[in-house]
Amino acid sequence: MARTGGCICGAVRYEAEGGPGFGACHCGTCRRWASGPFMAMQVESLRLVQGEDQVRTYKSSDWATRSFCGVCGSNLWYRLEGAEPRKGYFLSVGTLDDQSGLSLDEEVFSDHKPESYDFFRQASRKVTETELFAQFGQG
Repeated sequence: MARTGGCICGAVRYEAEGGPGFGACHCGTCRRWASGPFMAMQVESLRLVQGEDQVRTYKSSDWATRSFCGVCGSNLWYRLEGAEPRKGYFLSVGTLDDQSGLSLDEEVFSDHKPESYDFFRQASRKVTETELFAQFGQG
């Protein structure tokens, strides 16, 4: 399925083919990078439409690199080193323009998942967008 997306500030824009399934990674590196589980969709193709010069990439392990927007810092994707280019990209689901129709198919490093990440079983306060903005005098 064709999908579009980009970073928060709009400096980086892309087109990708992938989905509808995505996964959540609970490894220590992903949790540090995303401040929680990193939710990513393996894509069959990824084409930068805008901002190639703004993408920053670093080697995060012996087997992967991670890329982010150099302007706003949005985490964009990680790429498996040595993988076939069409199979090696895992795109941050949060950067998609439209996340409808997606399904969480897999959680990896599930044995590293902190107990506090059990969002649906814990009794936490649920606050809507309208309620939150009202608390800050916005809206």
